[in-house]
Amino acid sequence: MKKEKEKIEKPGCLYEMFKAYVRFFHDKIYYKKTYVVNPEAVPAEGIPCLVVSNHQNCMNDPLGLVTSFHDRKLHVITRADVFMVSPVADKFLRSIGLLPAFRLDYEGEGALGKNAETFRASEQALIDGKTLLMYPEAGHQDKRWLGTFSFGYTKMAFEAAELGNFEKEVFILPACNHYSHYFGMRNRMLVKFGTPISIQPYYELYKTKPRTAQREVNKLVREQISSLMLDIRDLEHYNDIDFIRTTYGEDYAKAKGIDPNDLPERLLADKELVARMDEAYKSDDADKASAMASAYDLACLVRQGIAEHGITDEHLKKEVNPIALGFKLLMLLVFLPLWIFSWWPSMLVYWIPMSIFKAKMKDPMFEGTLLFGSAVLFTLPLFSLITLLVVGINSGWLSALVYVALFPLIMLFCWKYAQCGKKTLQTLKCLLQPKAIDPLKRMRKDLHALLKRVLK
Repeated sequence: MKKEKEKIEKPGCLYEMFKAYVRFFHDKIYYKKTYVVNPEAVPAEGIPCLVVSNHQNCMNDPLGLVTSFHDRKLHVITRADVFMVSPVADKFLRSIGLLPAFRLDYEGEGALGKNAETFRASEQALIDGKTLLMYPEAGHQDKRWLGTFSFGYTKMAFEAAELGNFEKEVFILPACNHYSHYFGMRNRMLVKFGTPISIQPYYELYKTKPRTAQREVNKLVREQISSLMLDIRDLEHYNDIDFIRTTYGEDYAKAKGIDPNDLPERLLADKELVARMDEAYKSDDADKASAMASAYDLACLVRQGIAEHGITDEHLKKEVNPIALGFKLLMLLVFLPLWIFSWWPSMLVYWIPMSIFKAKMKDPMFEGTLLFGSAVLFTLPLFSLITLLVVGINSGWLSALVYVALFPLIMLFCWKYAQCGKKTLQTLKCLLQPKAIDPLKRMRKDLHALLKRVLK
């Protein structure tokens, strides 16, 4: 058991330095703003705690949770395939607290036996007072709903308690990740903790009916995670509901006196909006139910029109101001030389690696992980080292250090310029294609009027 425990011991100073480096790019560069809600719910260090969360955005989910733990190491049990990239990747991932979980659907039945070592080490770490993270949905999806839970996490919690002769209290801490948008940089991310659930009251039941005890604990955990997150359960109308949430949700939040850019408050408003839509659609009032169904149909038309014309909902909110558009085009022209200057390091650090990865990427949810991981963990350190040596030798080490220190800002400017250029060209398209865009604007206006009437 000693050998197994060594795999998940706290690494110390090196890990803390690496974590601080990752947290900086995660909280300050990749995301526009990050939120941690109810961090005081996390049990004190030394208390056995198993964090259980929803899983909607690949490795961005554990990154968000890991960086939210400032004073302790969070050990993460994650999909085994990321460990199989190379022996170096396997060693590195284990060193930062990740442990592999093999899945029947992906690694095959033969690989499941390898989980025994991971689970034994994890159970020992848990009863020793470590903090672990698991995702009972097993896989991730880009949908704001809670999938089916496996009982692996409850099994681990109870077996850890059994390993300690049921003398220690083991807690399961429900948590959720929430995003303003799944894809791309400079969005907002939220980590929200629930109320810790002690499994101690179920020890006696577990001794005689282990599956029943696991089932009851799982019910409590799942219900709490569902209450923390935005859980859209009407999958038939999911795309239309989520679109209404984005296009009408801002007005709905403002009407309630909520800042729509405050993600924790916006989450609460969105949950209420989705609940009211679901209530209206299932209402005994035939007129109300029919009106809500019409809203879904209208949302579908607007959503499809937006996708067809390659624009966003933002372009339908108001009429295009030709003067403002002209000024934006002028500013893009003025800053073009600076963008060209910033392009080449951004190209080497991000664009080229991402182009290579995207060509082989089957799951779009890996985009954010690859964007963050390839740049922050590989290309940026490598490019910085090379630049530091080249510029330092030729122009002095102070100049080299200043230049390398500015890399994050340079790449951020490059990305911001590209996004601004894209949005400006989309706005220009709206101005030049009024016959195609104006009907969408009218439908959007009709949709908002219908929702306001139905949900009043």
